[in-house]
Amino acid sequence: MHILRSLRELNLMRKAGLLVWEAHQLVGSMIRPGVSTLEVDRTVEAFFASHHATPLFKGVPGDKGPFPAVCCISVNEEVVHGIPSRRMLKEGDIVSVDTGCRLDGWCGDAAYTFAVGRLDPEVQRLLDVTQGVLELAIDLMSKKSRWSQVAEQMGAYVRDMGFSTVENFVGHGIGRDMHEEPQVPNFVSPSLQRNGDFSLEPGLVIAIEPMVNMGTKKVRQHNDSWTQSTSDGLPSAHFEHTVAITDQGIWVLTDPPGVGPNEHVPVVPVPEVKQQRMVRAGRQ
Repeated sequence: MHILRSLRELNLMRKAGLLVWEAHQLVGSMIRPGVSTLEVDRTVEAFFASHHATPLFKGVPGDKGPFPAVCCISVNEEVVHGIPSRRMLKEGDIVSVDTGCRLDGWCGDAAYTFAVGRLDPEVQRLLDVTQGVLELAIDLMSKKSRWSQVAEQMGAYVRDMGFSTVENFVGHGIGRDMHEEPQVPNFVSPSLQRNGDFSLEPGLVIAIEPMVNMGTKKVRQHNDSWTQSTSDGLPSAHFEHTVAITDQGIWVLTDPPGVGPNEHVPVVPVPEVKQQRMVRAGRQ
């Protein structure tokens, strides 16, 4: 059973969300050829430490040891859970950066896929579609009553664009902990229809994170037990936001600053649910 949060609790979560948004702005300013993914991770780790925030990912238990970094950084065909390394980014790469933190006991979580310079047009379209399906989900949360209705349209949108939705990994509830109930799939499955569906009601907070592949939806795990890549070696993109429903509308808790640091009303009213797009590196 998922927990419904009060407006007071949402305002506390917003502080963590803003810090995650700011971390991604820092990442975006670094993405260019010649930068290593390890440099990006260390910069985000120092940023969180300077704000007395606890990284959510570092130390998460795994089959071959805990996750060693504060960011999951996945390049090109890597889908999710990539481990930062001395690998240098190069022109034409795409790099998905997923990170989150806990601030004063509350969590925020978000992911962006960045372009390293100029992309092949079809790879750019993959990024646009993946971000677009996240924006679609946020918009539909104010118009639908059940998550399955949103997930159905998400899956159809990706299929219609000629891409595939990763089904091995889904979004999640979030609050005091990074992973809470409910599970938040980006597609409709028998298990969702049978016993995993949930209502869209004020107080709900979920991390929506579509992962979209250019080719097959299938993924394979690397020997490090963390990194997941597409089975066919084609590119994958990943976008995520922490999103709340309030009596006044949809509140994207990891969106840019709205009315100020002491917000007490949602940044985004119901009639105009639009996510601001991240400026892509190399296109400024």
